[in-house]
Amino acid sequence: MKKLFVLSLALGLSTIALSQNNKTITVSNPSASTRMELVSIPYATFEKHFDLKGGVFTIVDKDQKELAYQLEKLGKTTAQNVLIQIAIPPKSSLTFGVNGNKPTAFESKTYARYIPERKDDFAWENDIAAFRAYGKALEGSSEDAQGFDFWAKRTNDLVIDEWYKTGDYHADHGKGLDYYSVGQTLGVGDATPFFGEEVVYHKHYRQYEVLDNGPLRTTFKLIHEPERVKGQQLQVEKTISLDAGSQLNKISYSVKNTTSGSTPVVVGIAKRKEEKPQVLNDEKNGILAYWEPAEGDKITGTAVILPDVKYVFKDSPKQFLLATTVKNDKPLVYFAGAAFNKAGKITNFDQWQSYVKTFRNNLDQPLTIKYSK
Repeated sequence: MKKLFVLSLALGLSTIALSQNNKTITVSNPSASTRMELVSIPYATFEKHFDLKGGVFTIVDKDQKELAYQLEKLGKTTAQNVLIQIAIPPKSSLTFGVNGNKPTAFESKTYARYIPERKDDFAWENDIAAFRAYGKALEGSSEDAQGFDFWAKRTNDLVIDEWYKTGDYHADHGKGLDYYSVGQTLGVGDATPFFGEEVVYHKHYRQYEVLDNGPLRTTFKLIHEPERVKGQQLQVEKTISLDAGSQLNKISYSVKNTTSGSTPVVVGIAKRKEEKPQVLNDEKNGILAYWEPAEGDKITGTAVILPDVKYVFKDSPKQFLLATTVKNDKPLVYFAGAAFNKAGKITNFDQWQSYVKTFRNNLDQPLTIKYSK
């Protein structure tokens, strides 16, 4: 399991000032929901505000409890942002400062890697969910599938390395299992071109680039080779971020079309065979949430959120689709993910709808940041 030096434990030193230079930052929650999420502050702004020296610091709240943080590099050699994990009740604020102490080590909550030992899979996870994308070696084989896969975890442990090492992840030994079926669908919120009312799957990714790998946010790119699709020359890149504690990935789907200025695409989630599916289709708010039929005692909920995007909902036999258009210079940014009932956090459709609706609402009411003078 990967470990990095960040913060998690209380200092217990009430005599230490909130900040070494008496400056603080206050984060406020304008929404009516309790928020556990990452706050992103440009590193240059953070460094200047606190007059940091040497790059070693601890972030503490007013009770001298350390706040977990990550220096996000976004594939560059130096820190671009400070990501701080905070919990804030509704309509309230959290004030924090820094000191020059060495931060406490804690276990990473997010992780991703290329899996050459399993036919070019690329897998990623956080403390509550895991996903994977299929690579070149699987393409055209009898096992071939198309969209994003979901691993139904029921542990806060990171399991990717363990499960791939044993190869025994289709049975639940206490931490969950892989039982989700992708097949010839977009699985859990993948996207692909859509020409003439036809879902056209491009080839699997050929290259990857890990931009950040935890401990609180993992971000990576999946790069597809240029290919001709229905007479148009396309190249696709997907940038995916997963935060600690989140059921949903943030996905940026970029298409470079040298034949046209825009490309019709669909985002989808796999559909099961049932007479009356439990599905929420809220086009006004860009929400599609699905609670799958039970397989024994196992149930998966899946969802896609397309905020501020015009699209058309299509109910096809194998999957629910959201059809839209991607311009060459403007990637489609959306959210997609899943939940497993046996993880104990979300156990029914009402809870899944509530989670997704709250997530969507929070996008419109971001946490605000105020710097003390």
